[in-house]
Amino acid sequence: MAILSPSDPAQAPTRPARRRMVRLLWILAALPLAALLALLAGFGLFVAGIEGREAQAGRHADGIVVLTGGSERIVDATNLLLEGRGKRLLITGVHPDTTLDEIVRTVPATREALECCVELGRSALNTQGNAIETGEWARANHFRSLLVVTSAWHMPRALVELRRTTAGITLVPYPVVPRRTEGSGPTPLASLRLLAVEYVKFLAASLGVRAWPAVTSQLREPGRLPAP
Repeated sequence: MAILSPSDPAQAPTRPARRRMVRLLWILAALPLAALLALLAGFGLFVAGIEGREAQAGRHADGIVVLTGGSERIVDATNLLLEGRGKRLLITGVHPDTTLDEIVRTVPATREALECCVELGRSALNTQGNAIETGEWARANHFRSLLVVTSAWHMPRALVELRRTTAGITLVPYPVVPRRTEGSGPTPLASLRLLAVEYVKFLAASLGVRAWPAVTSQLREPGRLPAP
């Protein structure tokens, strides 16, 4: 039996095989770059969508829901309620110790004007929890449409979560843009960092990734509807 040496032409890769190997290496090297470019393109579309989204002026709905995270959101949602743009208002994600009186002090309305129609949801721990709480509240009130009030950068992820818990209910986005004065607000770098983090959270929400409990009932308490 003949023994072939390493330099034997019979053992050397053929030219087509070498070409296939080189092509495979190029593909493997290009995959991370393609993934990075796709992420950057997606981020660009995400930011453009935020900047291009405007509140739908004059739109009415059965109910209004505001996701806590800034006093301006609650002020805008309260104004919508006072304008008659919805029958009731849910403030979801309220701290368990926060009272309606404390909220009244931050909005242009009296307690008498709000206590009939405002409910405080205290069980949500995050945006997914906000969506669960909102879905329960909307179904309990037999609402078919909701005005959704949250910050513009948070709106895409909020809608992803809400669509999972409000099947059959029309969602009308009402994005809140922070009111800035000279010298106030985050720096461009801080804004970019905020948007990048939110984009990652948006992708995770879109893929259904769940890392943390969403409502207090998943921690230690039985589930409950929002308390007045």
